[in-house]
Amino acid sequence: MTPIAPRLTTGNIRMKHMIQLVMLACVALMAPGITSAQAKPAAAPAETAKIYERLLPQIDKIPIYDNHSHATFPDDSDMDAQAAPPDESSVMRLREDNPEFVAAAKSLFGYPYDDFSAEHAKWLIDKKKAAEASGNTVYWDSILDKLNIETCLANRVALASYLNPQRFHWVFFVDSFLFPFNNRDQAAKNGDLGVYIPLQEKVLQRYEKQEGLAALPGDLAGYESFVRQTVVDNQKKGGVAMKFEAAYFRSLYFSDPPREKAEAVFNKYHSSGIPTEDEYRTFQDYIFRVLIDQAGKSHLPVHFHSAVGIGDYFSLRNGNPLNLENVLRDPRYKNVIFVLIHGGYPYTLEMIWLTAAKNVYTDSSLMGYYVYPSELKNILKQWVSLYPEKIMFGSDAFPFNDAVGAEETFWLAVRSARTAIAEALAELVAENAISETKALQLAHMYLHDNAAKLYGEKK
Repeated sequence: MTPIAPRLTTGNIRMKHMIQLVMLACVALMAPGITSAQAKPAAAPAETAKIYERLLPQIDKIPIYDNHSHATFPDDSDMDAQAAPPDESSVMRLREDNPEFVAAAKSLFGYPYDDFSAEHAKWLIDKKKAAEASGNTVYWDSILDKLNIETCLANRVALASYLNPQRFHWVFFVDSFLFPFNNRDQAAKNGDLGVYIPLQEKVLQRYEKQEGLAALPGDLAGYESFVRQTVVDNQKKGGVAMKFEAAYFRSLYFSDPPREKAEAVFNKYHSSGIPTEDEYRTFQDYIFRVLIDQAGKSHLPVHFHSAVGIGDYFSLRNGNPLNLENVLRDPRYKNVIFVLIHGGYPYTLEMIWLTAAKNVYTDSSLMGYYVYPSELKNILKQWVSLYPEKIMFGSDAFPFNDAVGAEETFWLAVRSARTAIAEALAELVAENAISETKALQLAHMYLHDNAAKLYGEKK
């Protein structure tokens, strides 16, 4: 009896092809030299150290594009839309006895002492006061030059005359639009908000004056127009992005209320009265989305503080970047660029997966001086292994007092980042994950190229 041939089905064909591919893969893996391409879980410390020593001098030569800073003299009230509350807690690395600050002062200014005692710190303070009195842009340009920083985004209420707009690009604040009513109850929530809220009111009054308003508009349509026009005008004045510090005031979760509800709140409270918590939240959520919509129309990236914050009442839960997921994944905003600054620290793993969206980016600002390079290395190694085209350097340079200024925190953040990324990449090279050529390409992306591309500048 003639055997019946097996019937060829789509499933049989696919299975046959799969078996062939597996056999070919096995043969390929047994070929000489192929196994060396397989990444390994660890490398000898001596091998990593040699690669690090080769990479770091080349990484030091890469000009930096700083995605986030507060470049300023300490007595400049325009440095931020808020101020640090009194007696706030400070992480160990930012305390005055950190010897790295002395190293920074020596490197930048030739500081002749080994401590910041009042007598010795006066030498440094006098030098900075003289630079401030000159009023020109040479001083801060020189700080960038010493650190090989090409371009720096400055988060400020207004760009200072002592900052060169060719080197320092302005990021303006928009949280004040969320607080147009009587904020008595908002400011009374805790001591931090008692400091922050009055400052938001001052910024809103400043914007009203800028737009020629003597008072709030009489209806929601007028307020929306005011909000949108301020964004447009700030962009004309040099703004390259808008910034939310909303995590200091409330949750980063923004609902999507209908306009009618926001209009009812505005009509009820624009001239008098104190809204309830729910009413204020409804209005804020609506105006937030007006701002996001305008950012899309104006092609302005939107920056969010998305990490731990200063003050003793900052809520880690409210600041978790996952609260923004419903906004970041909203198809209406697919053309809006979102930049979640500070890497969401301590939620750095959640953060890198948020950047899987094509329009979401993050940076390492704040982490460069909150944690030591050994910890920053672990974070950057994870990030660069997943979405290296979505991560950027940021210093978050900020003056802590008259002696330890933005200059020293620039230095600390830059040195931490360069050494941390060099070590992270050295480990990946030693593990056969990438080549040294690829490592330097990834370092360029993190330190400069990703940000330059994002803000439309040449590499």
